[in-house]
Amino acid sequence: MAYVIGVDIGTQSTKALLVSAAGEVVAQHSQGYRVDTPRPGWAEQWPQVWLDAVYHCVAACTAEAQVDPVQIKALCVSSLYGGSGIPVSEAMEPLHPCLIWMDRRAEAQVAQVQAGLDLDLEQLKAITGNGVDSYYGFTKMLWLKQQRPEVWDRTRWLLPPNSYVNHALTGELAIDHSSAGNIGGVYDIVQRRWSQPLLEALGIDPALMPSRLLQSAEIVGGLLSEPAARLGLLPGTAVLAGGVDAAMATFAAGVNRPGKHVAMIGTSMCWGYLDAQADARHGLVSFPHVYNGDRDLYSFGGALTAGASVTWFREQVFDVQSAPGEDPHMALEHMATQVPAGCEGLLFLPYLMGERSPVWDAKASGAYIGLGLQHGKAHLYRAVLEGVTYALRHNIEAGREAVGDLDTTLIVVGGASHSDLWMQIIADITGFDVVSIAQDVEAAYGAALLAAHTAGLVSEAELNKGWVRLRPRAKPNAAVRDRYNRLFEAYRACYPALKPIFHQLRSARDE
Repeated sequence: MAYVIGVDIGTQSTKALLVSAAGEVVAQHSQGYRVDTPRPGWAEQWPQVWLDAVYHCVAACTAEAQVDPVQIKALCVSSLYGGSGIPVSEAMEPLHPCLIWMDRRAEAQVAQVQAGLDLDLEQLKAITGNGVDSYYGFTKMLWLKQQRPEVWDRTRWLLPPNSYVNHALTGELAIDHSSAGNIGGVYDIVQRRWSQPLLEALGIDPALMPSRLLQSAEIVGGLLSEPAARLGLLPGTAVLAGGVDAAMATFAAGVNRPGKHVAMIGTSMCWGYLDAQADARHGLVSFPHVYNGDRDLYSFGGALTAGASVTWFREQVFDVQSAPGEDPHMALEHMATQVPAGCEGLLFLPYLMGERSPVWDAKASGAYIGLGLQHGKAHLYRAVLEGVTYALRHNIEAGREAVGDLDTTLIVVGGASHSDLWMQIIADITGFDVVSIAQDVEAAYGAALLAAHTAGLVSEAELNKGWVRLRPRAKPNAAVRDRYNRLFEAYRACYPALKPIFHQLRSARDE
């Protein structure tokens, strides 16, 4: 029997899977950690946390499975979007925490790009397929250059999390196209290469971008002896380039053709689909897909704080008392099922770190709208689930303008798929039949599937057979659809109406 290993470096935890050639998860392990938030709107992590977690999780899998290392044919690492990338020295020493995807500190740099770029902004959008926002890594890079010049002067490379880990494992330096494209601003999405004109216009030295660009399924190199010993693997074991977690989770769900679409709802929410071209006018993010990335683009819209809003509610608003061994979220879910759809006129705006698409406003804030004495903690919790789902629908409608027809079934992966209540809310608000992956694995499973395909264990024809199994979760309830449609229109009206107040409050906070 042959095996592969898939790893996903997430925002709050890393997971590793050891998977057989037939798609059976033989062993899995995860390790949690926290995001550093030294100031409001900042979110950063030191890469050693990620590397240590990868070593720990993979080693735990190989120790548990006790399979002959010669049978493990390849390893692939998926990772969170690393924003600025990790600034490293010539000796690959990390010089500063990585400013990750949810970090919003680069607003001044956004304004500078919008006001003073030597190229027209429409040209930037046409070249990159993406817009200008503090979400994108190139604006975070400019923040490092301007605010941490002592770091910038010593920086030799700027590396995504999976590239940093891959180098530690193999000694080889490369960036996959999905991670490069997600930086925005510096990557030519049509030519699939770094954009020299944009790098020069932005004042970012092209030498900071590693020249070796690989498709996610390509092999970076073989495991070095010391990392191999720590992982319980053989030296020389193939390590793939890997890629961005949202696209990898989409691949795990069996999406390898246009029309199918997936919502990954974890710490953030990414709703995505495949297309052959990008159009930044619709406010979505686009980059090469992790499978057939030379042909297909993964385009997505997303909320910055989806599952993070749920965690915020549980930890900061209402500390639910659950039975020993019971997941606190299940106790909250049980309470929320007693609340009618629409929360009796209560809306929640899930903009707890500003908002990504299609709002694109780092100064947006979270809010409860319509709060009354009739509302209790169960209403407040259900409103969070509904608010994140309204944000999902908002992105789906923006995507429809770009791609047109979508399958009538929406695949949902991530933490939200653990909640039957949330699955029904998603069906009712979006109008799609909702399914989830039978295996509770997501991006790490996609990484394993990609590794199996590269290792020759799974053919192209077999990619959707045996490995990916979907199970029905919810169908839209016609009795509540009209109510949710009306409330969605109210939700969409809230941000434009409150935008001036959000910006005024942000100015007061910054003072």
